[in-house]
Amino acid sequence: MKKILFVTGTRADYGKMKPLMQALNAMDEYEVYIFVCGMHLIETFGYTYREVLKDNYENVHVAFGISQTNNASINLGSTITNLAGYVENVNPDMLIVHGDRMDALAGATVGALHNILVGHIEGGELSGTIDESIRHAISKFAHIHFTCTEEAKRRLIQLGEESNRIFVIGSPDIDVMMSSNLPSLDDAKERYEIGFENYGILMYHPVTTEYERAGINVEILVDALIESKKNYVVIYPNNDLGSEIILNEYHRFDKKDEFRAFPSLRFEHFLTLLKNAEFIIGNSSAGIRESGIYGIPAIDIGTRQAGRYSAENCKNVQHTKIDKEEILRAINNVPKYRVSSNTFGEGNSTEKFIKSISDTGFWDTSIQKKFVDFHSA
Repeated sequence: MKKILFVTGTRADYGKMKPLMQALNAMDEYEVYIFVCGMHLIETFGYTYREVLKDNYENVHVAFGISQTNNASINLGSTITNLAGYVENVNPDMLIVHGDRMDALAGATVGALHNILVGHIEGGELSGTIDESIRHAISKFAHIHFTCTEEAKRRLIQLGEESNRIFVIGSPDIDVMMSSNLPSLDDAKERYEIGFENYGILMYHPVTTEYERAGINVEILVDALIESKKNYVVIYPNNDLGSEIILNEYHRFDKKDEFRAFPSLRFEHFLTLLKNAEFIIGNSSAGIRESGIYGIPAIDIGTRQAGRYSAENCKNVQHTKIDKEEILRAINNVPKYRVSSNTFGEGNSTEKFIKSISDTGFWDTSIQKKFVDFHSA
């Protein structure tokens, strides 16, 4: 039996890794362990560790001992220290991380330094801001890559990764999106007391490299949404530097009937609400990836997703600068962008993942990596 340890630090990465966790958990060949840290443990953002516990895995460690400060370096160090102790106790055969968050960097670092096989989901993509550097750093620590696209695979090869370590599986959350087990719209609205018939979804995160403009930027966005006279389901940002500025500005939504704000939503309920939304607005990757699967118009604001998509492969997306009039024009134009657009998977990522790790040769992958020069790739 192989022990596989997943490190999850946010509501988003848990939603994307959950199909893989559940599939492995149902198999006799694997024993699933889950290390819960990061944003999951912050009350302001909904204490989302409880969503992991509700799914009734046998081996879940909620790392309450990790420092939660406004200093990302301190949080990273604390996560590494806590996770290192847990890893020594569990001794997993593989450690899996997702994306470009600090928690994933901690996981990849601990795994690599403990000579444990590290699998990275969604490497080779562009994130913008410091997140992109973190993503590529994780990829260099990782021994195995589970990418969403061939384009991401090519970028990893450009980073010097060996092609036989890269498996293109698509984005696992699409498996959930395309399932028939999502809650109904009525159930989702009842759970979160949403009385709107029509609504947009707002997800706006801090841009850490533009911290000095955070207050001005979110003020412009909030001005535009209030002036639009539309209804909105508002989901709190992640906990990056600047989140407190965004949350403070969101208090302007208080007592306005057009807005319902939530620290977090259960992933499946969020998908149902997204599937039935008029549009999604902000700078979340959900507007680039998930919205296109359902053909929901997306308005991408500012620089956070710069370079992550093109008009050709994300035809449902409008890009705007942080300008009130431009944002309002985009909101008025959303009916023109109701078109499906998907390059991130086909809904069979879990199947491809299981097939990859079930190959006997997979577990012989060397933890000693070598850099492949571009001319010999």
